[in-house]
Amino acid sequence: MPGAGWPAAAGLERRLLQACVLAAGIVPVAAGLWGAFGGVQASDAASDSHTRYLSGLLLGIGLSFWGCVPGIEGRGAVVRTLTALVVVGGLCRLLAIGETGAGPQVIGPLVMELGVTPLLACWRERIGRTTPLLG
Repeated sequence: MPGAGWPAAAGLERRLLQACVLAAGIVPVAAGLWGAFGGVQASDAASDSHTRYLSGLLLGIGLSFWGCVPGIEGRGAVVRTLTALVVVGGLCRLLAIGETGAGPQVIGPLVMELGVTPLLACWRERIGRTTPLLG
């Protein structure tokens, strides 16, 4: 049974989760914008098109996470779906390490994809179970 401070503590934890999702969302939004607007130099037109397409997907994923922030406690299905997409991408990136190695340009994104994003999703699940819907 929650104590007298439970509603205030739950609201604070919810706001902290929201702030963390907003902060973490900067990574895919910034990387998506950078890649979509030519920050990655591709060797040919097909590679450039593919890179920009994937960057657009990354941008869309980040914006979608941001879209979940206002009512995050009730957005479980969306957060789980977005997280699954990110984890699948991270697993594919992990497969590439055997072929191309793991420099800092690979490790940072991998930590976000297989670490930070799933942890935030698990946190959202806990908040969703313990916090009444706030509107």
